[in-house]
Amino acid sequence: MGERRGGEVALPFDPADRVEAGVTFIGHIRSNWSKGNAPRNLRAARDTGEAARIELLPDYVEGLTGLEVGRAIQVMYWVDRGERSLIVQSPRHTDGPRGVFAIRSPVRPNPIALGCVVITSMDREAGVIGIDATDAFDGTPVLDIKPWIPTVDVPPGWQPEG
Repeated sequence: MGERRGGEVALPFDPADRVEAGVTFIGHIRSNWSKGNAPRNLRAARDTGEAARIELLPDYVEGLTGLEVGRAIQVMYWVDRGERSLIVQSPRHTDGPRGVFAIRSPVRPNPIALGCVVITSMDREAGVIGIDATDAFDGTPVLDIKPWIPTVDVPPGWQPEG
């Protein structure tokens, strides 16, 4: 557990000790990122120009059927190197403490991250998907991949801020 900033609150238990369901990793993200050099979010990752890839385990390769280069996908991944007990955090970019559900920090009870990326290449036989960017460390386990569909994934009437 890392050093606490003012206003931060940790749970009195480790969420990993309360496992109620299992997950299966379907592959891993391959990137140039590791602790200390990773971008803080997907936008910053895109700004670096560094692409990445997803390597699926052989049993899951057939699940790529129907996906094509140029398609936007949602990648759910397990941020396996983060702390899980911090429930209130004090991010450097906010004006005060925030609950974990109000921020996008990888430090959360269930370290699940979601990135919306674009497929840049695909080797179906090898189960390798090139993606435009990621903020995930090299070797991060992948939980699932879903197509991004504007009519489903954008709330009706939603307008960007500003």
